[in-house]
Amino acid sequence: MIVLGLLLVAGGLLAVAAALFSSSGSATFLGADVGAATIFFIGLAAGVAVLWGYSITKLGARRSWRVRRENRRLREENARAAPRDPKDGTDPAL
Repeated sequence: MIVLGLLLVAGGLLAVAAALFSSSGSATFLGADVGAATIFFIGLAAGVAVLWGYSITKLGARRSWRVRRENRRLREENARAAPRDPKDGTDPAL
């Protein structure tokens, strides 16, 4: 999920950079002549892609952090619940 979010952010930023730096006084986008409305919608789509990518990245990081925390908690519970030999502290089943 994090990778998908980062790809969307990168794609959106690439579209914005291409729109800003490729036009030299005329309405062109990546070499194609387009109208003002098309440039507006390309910018709108790029902005949406950046925001969507950021939210997906944030959601994926939060989910990953939650899974790590849960795994750590389960390992600690498992270590506490495992029977130990009082003499040497090893598992008697092994």
